[in-house]
Amino acid sequence: MATEALSACTGSSLLQPISEITNLPLDQVNFVVCQLCALLTAVWFRLYLHPSKTSPFVRHVVATLLGIYFALFCFGWYALHFLLQSGITYGIMIVTGVEHMHKYCLVVALGYLSFCQITRVYVFDYGMYSADFTGPMMVITQKITSVAFEIHDGMARQEDQLNRGQKLLAIRRMPSLLEYFSYNCNFMGILAGPTCSYNDYIAFIEGSPCRHRDQETKGKVNIKSRLNDPSPNTAVIQKLATCFISLLVFLSVCKVFPVERNVDDDFIATTPFYAQVVYLYLSMLTTRPKYYFVWTLADAINNAAGFGFNGYDSDGLPRWDLISNLRVMNIECATSFKVFLDNWNIQTAHWLKRVCYERCPYNPTAATFLLSAMWHGAYPGYYLTFLTGIVITLAARAVRHNVRPHFLGSPKHKFVYDIITWAATQIAICYTVVPFVLLSVGPSLKFYRSWYFCLHIGCILLAIALPVKPRHLRLKEQQSPLQPSQETTDSNSNQKQKTT
Repeated sequence: MATEALSACTGSSLLQPISEITNLPLDQVNFVVCQLCALLTAVWFRLYLHPSKTSPFVRHVVATLLGIYFALFCFGWYALHFLLQSGITYGIMIVTGVEHMHKYCLVVALGYLSFCQITRVYVFDYGMYSADFTGPMMVITQKITSVAFEIHDGMARQEDQLNRGQKLLAIRRMPSLLEYFSYNCNFMGILAGPTCSYNDYIAFIEGSPCRHRDQETKGKVNIKSRLNDPSPNTAVIQKLATCFISLLVFLSVCKVFPVERNVDDDFIATTPFYAQVVYLYLSMLTTRPKYYFVWTLADAINNAAGFGFNGYDSDGLPRWDLISNLRVMNIECATSFKVFLDNWNIQTAHWLKRVCYERCPYNPTAATFLLSAMWHGAYPGYYLTFLTGIVITLAARAVRHNVRPHFLGSPKHKFVYDIITWAATQIAICYTVVPFVLLSVGPSLKFYRSWYFCLHIGCILLAIALPVKPRHLRLKEQQSPLQPSQETTDSNSNQKQKTT
């Protein structure tokens, strides 16, 4: 077992004894140990390389070198792909200029990632679940394309062409090579992310006293957050506790409900359908804690370094959720497909929205799901999941717009609606992501056939029977009530000017 684990690992073999003791693949052991070392390093980085004590140049250099070291320890020379991908796209940005860099960087970064994913899957080890070098490349691809689009917004587009979010994130000057590599390859996020805004990262490195996101709901700058950065210790401890519980649940329960049993012939033939539904929910429920562990630990590492402060809440308590990737309770209690997706892999959802959904003129929902499938990798199961996600999303949107308003009249009716939609959402999510876990076409289609493609058929019928107005028409309707008051204001101001 240990020999197999060692042969599958491309990084250091220093921790092979731990791999033998725990019976875990060596690359997974390397990953977890590096993340724990990154957590300790982050505390040192915050205390001893604080912006008040150290120049941004030193902070950039240290963060980058540590990131490259951790990557080499985990992935060996495959980590050079991280530097090569970043170097090629930086060259493209310099050569092509701000007008078209975003398009070229998207194609090249995504193409490079796809090439690495295809070779890893079909040349090296199909079905490998353990850590691999394309995982960090997925996050770096998000960062590369985000920077390219934000530079394009800040240097090639007029201010009135940008929406509010694009104005906040727009980059007004070309990053230096060191800043670019530091952003892509820093030790806090190189192994598991999460993706963050370039402006947020530079503000953290430089110790900017006024972070561009620290605003209250009325648009006023939160003065309290300008004056001091609170300690992240409480937030880090809470997130580490979440990590421990998630890891404990995953190691103790996951093997009890293997996902593969959903496509076992005896299970399908002998188990009543209602029991199959319950088992599907439990088997997919127990796969989520590993993501909770990885993403929450990554978030805690950034917080321990002092990154992730997001102002204060209404009670005056510090928020450390600027780059958080999930909200566990919102996921488990989601009453709609949208709510689930909004709280799962949050930074990736933001990236998809900013790079694709807001900019695609035709069928943005389908285009966004397709980009997400390409970004995730070469396994056919990913494409089955995201194609299924399109019809589920359209049906959920149709139900929300046409059915939900009828249940908002009384709290009792809304409570009943929430219970029904919670159950429907959880089953729909499980049904959708089974191919994502099984990976291959054969087992995935076998599962859908055992369910008679019922959710596919039902969602298509719902989407046809309950039409929803296109997004641009809904936006027009939302803006139209504001127009009369605006016209009245303009006429009043003109009247005053004439009187004057």
